[in-house]
Amino acid sequence: MATNSHMRRDEIVKRATTVGLTGVEELAAHFNVTASTIRRDLARLTAEGLLARTYGGAMAPAAHPESALRQRAGEAYDAKLAIARTAAQLIQPGESVLLDAGSTIALLAHELKATSRLHVATTSLSVIAELNDSKGIDLECLGGRLRALSQAFVGPLTEAALERMTFDRAFLGADGVSATDGVCEAELTQTRLKELMARRAERVYVLAHGAKIGHRPFHFWTRLGKPWTLVTDESADPDELRAFEAEGIDVLVAKNPAAAQSDPPAEVKPQNALLQ
Repeated sequence: MATNSHMRRDEIVKRATTVGLTGVEELAAHFNVTASTIRRDLARLTAEGLLARTYGGAMAPAAHPESALRQRAGEAYDAKLAIARTAAQLIQPGESVLLDAGSTIALLAHELKATSRLHVATTSLSVIAELNDSKGIDLECLGGRLRALSQAFVGPLTEAALERMTFDRAFLGADGVSATDGVCEAELTQTRLKELMARRAERVYVLAHGAKIGHRPFHFWTRLGKPWTLVTDESADPDELRAFEAEGIDVLVAKNPAAAQSDPPAEVKPQNALLQ
């Protein structure tokens, strides 16, 4: 696998943050270069803070601590807005919808404020704040233990409430998402809750902007057994998206905010779109 030095180092970092790195000799064989070339690559990437050296190889630096919801709200805002607007157009009048926590989900809630004949259940304080005064929305708040970082409820009380309800659609957030492993989260309590959310809905959507596709910041995963749809944006790596499609996962790619407002996704019949 011959490649130039810039592309090779980019690929080394990508492998370190997704599948992990093997030793120097294995990397040299993979890239069809000498071991000394790989050592120079690793030294440079380590100096730049992109890798941490180990005996005989390298690894990704220790994962950053989970950031608070208010810190994430401004990250990749345009991409999240495009995703939220695309997701909103999937929802039909009269449906029952489950909204997870997260900054993209909060933007989706904002897009739904003016809709009518909609039942929404959520664990998210941000969603509650967006929809609490919406006259056309019947809002259910799923209580439990408040998780401060995500500003959302988790735990057995939340799960007990969910067991008594079903939904037409569930929209899940993610810290990272993988074609093979599902949704990555910071805590096991979150993975358990998302699994239950997915089981209680007819259709399941994971909203994740391009930087989260293939990203593995933590070691806890939600496996989504039933068919589900990934809603992402144009910054997502096409090769990563093909991996999802190969696993039978539907993929919707949101256009930029201006375009996403005018062109509904293929699943929506124009006469039923809420955002017309």
